[in-house]
Amino acid sequence: MAMTSAERILARASGRDTVAPGDYVTADIDKAMCNEGFAAVAMNLGAAGISKVFDPERVVVIMDHYVPPPTERAAMIQKIVRGAVSAFGLPNFYDGRYGVAHQVMMERGHALPGELIVGTDSHTCTYGALGAASCGIGFTEMAYALATGRLWFRVPETVRFHLEGDLPPLVMSKDVILKIAGDHGAEVAQYRAAEFSGTGAGAMTMASRMTISNMSMEIGAKFCFFETDARAEEFLHGLPVGGYDPLVFDESARVFAEYSLDLTSLEPQVALPHTVENVQPVSSLERTPIHQALLGSCTNGRLEDLQAAALLLKGRSVHPDVRMLVYPASWAVYRLAIDDGTLADLVDAGAIVMNPGCGPCFGSHGGLLAQDEACVASTNRNFIGRMGSDKAGVYLASPATVAASAAAGYIADPRDL
Repeated sequence: MAMTSAERILARASGRDTVAPGDYVTADIDKAMCNEGFAAVAMNLGAAGISKVFDPERVVVIMDHYVPPPTERAAMIQKIVRGAVSAFGLPNFYDGRYGVAHQVMMERGHALPGELIVGTDSHTCTYGALGAASCGIGFTEMAYALATGRLWFRVPETVRFHLEGDLPPLVMSKDVILKIAGDHGAEVAQYRAAEFSGTGAGAMTMASRMTISNMSMEIGAKFCFFETDARAEEFLHGLPVGGYDPLVFDESARVFAEYSLDLTSLEPQVALPHTVENVQPVSSLERTPIHQALLGSCTNGRLEDLQAAALLLKGRSVHPDVRMLVYPASWAVYRLAIDDGTLADLVDAGAIVMNPGCGPCFGSHGGLLAQDEACVASTNRNFIGRMGSDKAGVYLASPATVAASAAAGYIADPRDL
C-alpha cells in the first residue's frame, strides 16, 4: 500500500504494516529534545515519582531561550535544568555556549532521516529538512514520552507543495514559505504533514530547507518533509551518526491536497504585522520605516543567511536610525562566519553581533521593541507583543530583505541594491 512520509514513519514507529489518516497510534520515540522547558518536564517526572528516562542516550537537552539569562527567574530555570540533567544522567547536554536547539540538533547529528522526534519547542519540525518526522509537544506530553519512550499520535493527512524552477537572485527560501502562507493561509496544513517536492525543492541547500521546514509550523503543519537526497546525504557525511533510512516520497500515495509554485517569477515577500499570513511583495510596501533589523534565529541564522546579508552590506552602512542585531544560529556558525570574514563585513557596516541564542525572537531579551517601533526580522513569528511592546510591529522577511532594509532605513527590495 502506498503511504505518505508521515504514514510510513508512524507505521514503522508503531509496529504496524500500514496506517491511514485519522488513525490513532502509539509510537516509539527515536529522539526527544528539550530546551529550558526541561525544568518543567523534570518537575512533572519528579511529581510522578519517576527517576529514570526511557533511554538517556536518546534525550537531548539544549539551553537556548535565555542565553545568557536576562532575569533571576531565567537563571533559576537554567539552574534547575542543570540539576535535572545531572540527576537523570543525560550525556547529551548542551549548555548556553552551543546555540539554538534546532541548529544544534542538526549539526550535531541528533536528527536523522526517517526518525520520529519530539521536542519542547513548536519549531522542532525543522528536522524535516533531513526527512525526519519531528514536531513540538507540551511539557506534560514530554514527561510521558521520557518516562515511557512512547507517545500517541493521530496520523495526519498530507499536503504536497511542488516547487518548480530556480529562485531568482536575492530571492530566498524564506520568500517561498512566506508566499505559501500568504497565498494559502496559516491553516493550509493544519495538523497535516507537508511534503516539499519538485526541482526547486531539490535545488535548495540544507540551510534553505531548514528555513522552510522551520516555518512550516506557521502554516499549521504537524510534520514537514524534504526528501533525503544527495544534498542531505552530503550534510550528514562526517557527522557522528549511525545508520538511517533515507526518506523518498511515494508520489503514488494519496494526499489531501497539492499545490504548485513557480519559483522563477517569485519576488521578495514580507509578512506584515501581526500574522504570518498577512503577506505582500516587498515592492508594495512603499518605504515603510523601521527602527530595528534582526538577522538570525532558528529560522535564518545559518551561514548562508549571514553571508547573504554581508554581501549586500559590504561597503555600505546600516542606516543611522536603525539598530541592526545579528544572532548566529550556533557557535559553529559564528566561528565559520568569523573565519570567512562575514562577521567582519557585518560589523563594519554597523551591525551588532550577539551571542547565538533565541534572544528577542520570542520577547525575552536582547533587542526588544518600544511602543510604536517597527522591526524587520528574519525570525518566524510576528504576533502582537512577540518582540516587546504590544504596540510595536514586526515584519518578517528574508535575510537579504532584512539587510537591504537595514541600510535603507525602511523596508527595501534587496534587488534595488
